[in-house]
Amino acid sequence: MTSFNLLDAPWLSVQVVDPGAPHATGPGGTVEVGLRELLLHAERYRDLAVDIPTQKPAIFRQVLLPILVDALGYPADIGDGLALLRAGSLTPAHRDLLTAYLEEHRPRFDLFDPDDPFGQVAGLRTAKGETKGSALLVATAATGNNVPLFASRTEGDPLELTPAQAARWLLHTHCWDTAAIKTGAVGDPRVKAGKTTGNPTGPLGQLGVVMPLGRTLFETLVLNIPFGRAPLSDDRPQWRRRRTDGRVEDTLSCALPAWQERASRGPLDLWTWQSRRVRLIPEDTPAGTRVTRVVVSAGDRLVATPDHEPHTAWRLPPAPKRPRTGAAAKRPVPAALPRRHQTGKAGWRGLEAFLAVEREQRDARGERSGFRTSVLLDQLGGVRDRLPADYPLRVELTGIAYGNQSAVVEDLYADAIPLPLVALDPDGPLRTSLLEATEQAEQLASALNHLSGDLMRAAGSEPIPWDKGQRPGETLLYALDAPARLLLLDLRAAPEDFEATERALEKWERNAAAHTWKVAEQTLATTAPGVFSGRRVTRDKTERVYRLATAEQSFRARMAVVLPRWTATRRVAATTVSPDAELPDTEGRPNL
Repeated sequence: MTSFNLLDAPWLSVQVVDPGAPHATGPGGTVEVGLRELLLHAERYRDLAVDIPTQKPAIFRQVLLPILVDALGYPADIGDGLALLRAGSLTPAHRDLLTAYLEEHRPRFDLFDPDDPFGQVAGLRTAKGETKGSALLVATAATGNNVPLFASRTEGDPLELTPAQAARWLLHTHCWDTAAIKTGAVGDPRVKAGKTTGNPTGPLGQLGVVMPLGRTLFETLVLNIPFGRAPLSDDRPQWRRRRTDGRVEDTLSCALPAWQERASRGPLDLWTWQSRRVRLIPEDTPAGTRVTRVVVSAGDRLVATPDHEPHTAWRLPPAPKRPRTGAAAKRPVPAALPRRHQTGKAGWRGLEAFLAVEREQRDARGERSGFRTSVLLDQLGGVRDRLPADYPLRVELTGIAYGNQSAVVEDLYADAIPLPLVALDPDGPLRTSLLEATEQAEQLASALNHLSGDLMRAAGSEPIPWDKGQRPGETLLYALDAPARLLLLDLRAAPEDFEATERALEKWERNAAAHTWKVAEQTLATTAPGVFSGRRVTRDKTERVYRLATAEQSFRARMAVVLPRWTATRRVAATTVSPDAELPDTEGRPNL
C-alpha cells in the first residue's frame, strides 16, 4: 500500500538559517522536511522555498498555521504574543503539546490513505469513471482552456507529480483554483448533466494576500497568528471535519462528495477551506510513486470573505450618492471589500492601504474609497513600540489575475517590500514620509505623461490614451522601483533618527529626479521638428499654444513642486557658487 504521511515524509523545501549546516544539501542552503520537523524546530529555518510564490500562503494557511493554533491555541493577548515572538522558539511545554497533537491526528495526514486521504475524498469518481491529467492541479500547466503563455508543455503531455509535488499543488488548488464549470461527482446532489456550474475561485483568488514575514519561519508563524482570539467550539480545521455519515449541512464534513455554500466558522475553518473535492490517483512507476491522474469536482463555497480574514487589506466603499431603491435596496451593502493586487504595480505603490492602521479610515466618505489594513498589520501597529524599531519586517504580497470569467490564470502577482515598524503609527512622521514618497512617484509619472501629451498636441496628434500603449510615466515607475525599495531599507535601518530620515528622503528625491530626467530626455529626443513652432488648439472657446518650449517649462515647474528637497538643494548650491553662475547639471538639463 502506498503511503505518504505529511507529518514525517520530506515534502517541504526550507531555507536553513545557517546555509553551511551539514543537513542543508539543497540549492541555496535548503533542506526537505516534513511538518513535524518544521513546526517543532521552525527557528532553524528562514523561509519556505516553493515552486511558485502563491504556494507559500497556501501551505501556511492549509497546514502550518492551523496545526499550530489548534494544538496550542491563540496567544491570549498581545503580551503572550510578544513573549512568544521574543522567545524565538517553542518552549518545551509547547513542544510536548504539539507532539501529542500531531501523534493524535497522524492518520489524517496520509496523502494516499485508501479510506481517508488528506485533503481529499476517498473514492471520489464521476458517473463514467473518468479522470483527468494531474496538470489540472498545476496553475502554470496547460490544461483545458487554461493555457499559460509560452507554456513548454501541452495538455497531451503527461505530467508526473512526485508525492511532495502533488501535496503542494493539492493545497494550492484548495486556495487558488480557477472558477467556472467543474466535473460532477457521484454523490453530489447538485450535479446537473455531469457537471456543476457557478463555482467561484478558491478563497485566496478573491483577495490580495498580505503576509508579514519575520527573520525565521518561527517568527513568521507568530506574526501570522491573530492575538487574543477566543476559540470557537465549531471552528475546526478540515482534518477534524471528516465524518462520512449524516448531512453535510449538519456535520460540515469535507470527506463526502456533497458540498455546501456557507459562512466561515472562524480562522481555522477559513484557513483550511476545502473549495474543491479532490482525489489524487497514485501509481507505481520505475521512478517511484507518481500522481498522473486526478479527479477534481466542486467543493464548499464561501458566502463572502469574512472580516476575520487576516491576510488581506480592505477597501471601504464610498457612501452611496443617493438612497438605493428597488432590488438594489434589498441587497446588503458590504462594509469592506478585499483589496486585490494590481498586476504590474509594485507593492510599494500601494502603501496607502498597508499603512491604513486605523480600524475605520475616514477617507471612505462622499465619492472617495477608503482603506483598512490587514488584521495582522493592524496588530503589529499596536505593538510597534514594544519591538525593536529596526526590526527587519517584510511584507510579502501574492495574488492571481484570472481571465475569461475567472476560468483561466492570466498572471501571477508576487512582491515583497521591507516595511519599517514605526511606519504603522498612524500619526507618526515616517508614515507621512513614506506616503509622500509614493505620491511623488505617481506625480512624476503624471508630469511625464503630461509632457508627452503636450508634445504630441504640438505635433498635431492626440496623446496616448491612459489605458492603451506604453506611456513614459509607466517607464519611470518601473525605473523607480529600485530607488523606492532602497528608501524603504534606509528608513527601516534608522527609523527614529530624524536627520537620517531626511538624508534618505533627499537621496530618494535625487534618484527620482535623475530617473525622471532620463525618461524626459528620451521623450524630448523623439519629438517631431514641428513642435518647436508649435500649434494652436481651441477647446471650449479657449485657445492654447502647444510648443516644445512651453511643454518643457510646464514640466520643469511640475518637477519643482513635486520634489521640494531636490529643488531647494539645487537652488542653495547655485547661490553658494555665484548668483549668476550656472551649475553643471548632473541630470543632464539646465538648472531650475
